[in-house]
Amino acid sequence: MADRIPLRPVRSAAAADRKRAAYYSAAGPGAVRPTRYQLEDESAHLDEMPLMMSEEGFENDESDYHSLPRARIMQRTHGLEWFVCGGWKFLCTSCCDWLINVCQRKRELRARTVWLGHPEKCEEKHPRNSIKNQKYNVFTFIPGGFVLAVTITREAIDEFRRCQRDKEVNSQLYSKLTVRGKVQVKSSDIQVGDLIIVEKNQRVPSDMVFLRTSEKAGSCFIRTDQLDGETDWKLKVAVSCTQRLPALGDLFSINAYVHAQKPLLDIHSFEGTFTREDSDPPIHESLSIENTLWASTIVASGTVIGVVIYTGKETRSVMNTSNPQNKVGLLDLELNQLTKALFLALVALSVVMVTLQGFVGPWYRNLFRFLLLFSYIIPISLRVNLDMGKAAYGWLIMADGSIPGTVVRTSTIPEELGRLVYLLTDKTGTLTQNEMVFKRLHLGTVSYGMDTMDEIQSHVRDSCSQLHSQATTSTPPRKAQSSAPKVRKSVSSRVHEAVKAIALCHNVTPVYEPRAGGTGEAEHAEVDQDFSDENRTYQAASPDEVALVQWTESVGLTLVNRDLTSMQLRTPSGQILTYSVLQTFPFTSESKRMGVIVRDESTAEITFYMKGADVAMSTIVQYNDWLEEECGNMAREGLRTLVVAKRTLTEEQYQDFESRHTQARLSVHDRALKVAAVLESLERDMQLLCVTGVEDRLQEHVRPTLETLRNAGIKIWMLTGDKLETATCIAKSSHLVSRTQDIHVFKPVTSRGEAHLELNAFRRKHDCALVISGDSLEVCLRYYEHELVELACQCPAVVCCRCSPTQKARIVKLLRQHTHRRTCAIGDGGNDVSMIQAADCGIGIEGKEGKAASLAADFSIQRFEHVGRLLVVHGRSSYKRSAALGQFVMHRGLVISTMQAVFSSIFYFASVPLYQGFLMVGYATVYTMFPVFSLVLDQDVKPEMAMLYPELYKDLTKGRSLSFKTFLIWVLISVYQGGILMYGALVLFESEFVHVVAISFTALVLTELLMVALTVRTWHWLMVVAEFLSLGCYVASLAFLNAYFDVAFITTMTFLWKVSAITVVSCLPLYVLKYLTRKLSPPSYSKLTS
Repeated sequence: MADRIPLRPVRSAAAADRKRAAYYSAAGPGAVRPTRYQLEDESAHLDEMPLMMSEEGFENDESDYHSLPRARIMQRTHGLEWFVCGGWKFLCTSCCDWLINVCQRKRELRARTVWLGHPEKCEEKHPRNSIKNQKYNVFTFIPGGFVLAVTITREAIDEFRRCQRDKEVNSQLYSKLTVRGKVQVKSSDIQVGDLIIVEKNQRVPSDMVFLRTSEKAGSCFIRTDQLDGETDWKLKVAVSCTQRLPALGDLFSINAYVHAQKPLLDIHSFEGTFTREDSDPPIHESLSIENTLWASTIVASGTVIGVVIYTGKETRSVMNTSNPQNKVGLLDLELNQLTKALFLALVALSVVMVTLQGFVGPWYRNLFRFLLLFSYIIPISLRVNLDMGKAAYGWLIMADGSIPGTVVRTSTIPEELGRLVYLLTDKTGTLTQNEMVFKRLHLGTVSYGMDTMDEIQSHVRDSCSQLHSQATTSTPPRKAQSSAPKVRKSVSSRVHEAVKAIALCHNVTPVYEPRAGGTGEAEHAEVDQDFSDENRTYQAASPDEVALVQWTESVGLTLVNRDLTSMQLRTPSGQILTYSVLQTFPFTSESKRMGVIVRDESTAEITFYMKGADVAMSTIVQYNDWLEEECGNMAREGLRTLVVAKRTLTEEQYQDFESRHTQARLSVHDRALKVAAVLESLERDMQLLCVTGVEDRLQEHVRPTLETLRNAGIKIWMLTGDKLETATCIAKSSHLVSRTQDIHVFKPVTSRGEAHLELNAFRRKHDCALVISGDSLEVCLRYYEHELVELACQCPAVVCCRCSPTQKARIVKLLRQHTHRRTCAIGDGGNDVSMIQAADCGIGIEGKEGKAASLAADFSIQRFEHVGRLLVVHGRSSYKRSAALGQFVMHRGLVISTMQAVFSSIFYFASVPLYQGFLMVGYATVYTMFPVFSLVLDQDVKPEMAMLYPELYKDLTKGRSLSFKTFLIWVLISVYQGGILMYGALVLFESEFVHVVAISFTALVLTELLMVALTVRTWHWLMVVAEFLSLGCYVASLAFLNAYFDVAFITTMTFLWKVSAITVVSCLPLYVLKYLTRKLSPPSYSKLTS
């Protein structure tokens, strides 16, 4: 893959400074300064391969170059001589720079001290807590008033809708805690320092420090899918000092404040302190990310109270959202280029006419008259026609019954849907339904699928009843018998062991909803002890975990209660098994596994359970010959695999481990390494219990939709905040990566050297998909931005995992800058908004993650499968229609300008208009507007055919429907027709000049109507109506055009045959040419329609 792409590292600023210092410090006037090549960095030969070194690091730091001229200026004499010789320029420039800096200066962000419940004590002003997605304000919108009325109206309507959506969010009511009790406030009126109460399933309105919760444990779960795209529920812990207060009102009886760091982009970190001053000694409590509630997250359990620390544009969610930009379609830019060419042609033609006149008399006056006469070359009506066309395309998209619920929110870029090369998509909720389903349990010798779950249920029931009977007839041992002889276990006991391990090894918490009408903490606590199935829901940091626990419930082993120190399971017979949770080892992306040590209260047996990815667990479990093979089989089915294992510990073993683990956790240096080393001592020779397979259900018809897009020549990148293993699994199951393709997983890199070596390894691979994490991506972009993008663009598919919202937007911008191709971003969560706004075309899906992406997008759809039809059918037809419409409007102006040029040339280059008054107005409006505009209904193939052959979409990305080649063809057609119409009328007229006007103008109108018919590929009944309506309008108006036409002459047969002859000569050759072209070199779509 691109073996010859050189890697060019960006040299660091420090190295550049050293070289510059060496250069300027060369001593003495006669000293020879070292050349640039002698100053090359010693470490340049970091790697084996040859590098082309970039000089950016040297050239970009221009501090020396700025300081030198300033130093010289300061040495000049500040007198009258200096002022006259150029000092006034310097002063003016300095004043202008100062004014610009004052106007553009950004407010400096600082750390803050926030007094609980006293916003008035804040030392500085903070932004209002309101959301603003509008692109304009009153002052920036007024200049648009000079633009054409249609464009203003369209933009105003779009802006009004955005304003309404913002107003809806800003008007949401929240409870604010005050000294006098609770009061309702709007979201936009919340201030830093307010104490805000957020109920369950309510959006957190601003960034807050979590002070208190109604949950007994002093913690709650929040959903962050709108912030980072992860559907895992995050556990948040209240500040212990405020959680211990007896009542809510006591928050005002204490004198306390929070010191928070300055607003940052990073949503995964926070540093602050909570201080209570009225206690002796003062209480200081450190605050971290687990004590925060960021704006746009959703409270998933209980009621929470927090103190507001950041509002409005200083919140993490807004800082990670890029400002919306005015999106201009590629077709509009191309038409602008052609319009500029036409303007140059207008000036050139006017100069030629004045030159041929011989610059007689006041030639400059004649020049301006010619500029006005030929001004129809500039298609002023093009903007209006295109804007009306865009509105029509939007209406057609929203009226399409095959993609119900689709909304066009930005009416300026429907043609962009037909020019896309890169589609960047979110994973969770976009490609997947975010619903996990347990599919497979493999014990090594036996495998259970969905159709044999009843067997597992019977095994669990038998094993539990057998254990229960043994427990009632014999005294349970108080010590684990590790020396008992190993015997081959029955299938029932092995299944029971596996199910019990899955039911215990997790971080799931069952939550019981209060019964209807039940309020108050006492009743809530009573419900907690009820353990009724209908009231129970599960909360967890991962939907996989919930799916596993729900499955154990379905086969008979139910998790009924859990807190920080214990867990309770219910057997099929109703018996409650209690386990003490001794240690929990959470899942990390580095370890790829999680574990728990529990003690069975009935037998005192201590067991270490562990589950994780097969790559992490294969070296931990005892030797076996089936694990790797079965994990591979499940992965090929698109299942997410987890390997479950256990190890039984004696009391002495556990006490030894606990003491070493506690000591490691208290160490100051290398704490993480020491804790991992202690844990590793337990992770040896573990008994392999089972392998589980869980499926994240894909959205309906995702696979055929992705196949359609690939066949259409669109490259698909998946950008997700999820884990690498999960992202890879979904990429395979959705067929984003085909089964025959290799996957190159980019190794984690932290330095330039590692990035260099890994890029070298990657570029040796051919035709393989790339999977890269956000951290590695950041390092590579810092040193090898161009090379990474160039290599990635050659991959059939790219998966970026662990991406922050800002990184997603940056990837989109890089693709646009490096490839100059059109990009489309699609997502369904608040974390996708930046990516959607950064792309040329943004599509939002209304899903379980809310409407943030849908409201910020240019197009809103209900399901991912609708993307196929939106691009392949509507995008393609919108582009082809606008291309035809734009060129036809230009042709309309060029024809009449050619006629004017011929007329002026014959009559001694006189700057006299050929047609005057209403004729010119009517030509651009009632006589030709309806047929020309009817081109927005044209289609070359039926929608069903476009969906069946998505390869037709590929041609559009090359921009062949509107290019300088097609433009020149239309120019030649215009020149030919304009010349024929004018010369024909002049040759055939007999006596009066007014006959020339009548013959040529009538032939011109008929020619335009026939040209529309020539351009149309599929007739629509409205097109026929438009043709006859325009013709009828012209014929009817002849009776009122006495000032321009001789009415007696236009009713004669002479007039009719002359007009017919001229029209036939101007149009017939083009019809013949079109017929021959279609026969000899038919376009791709004609092969399908024949």
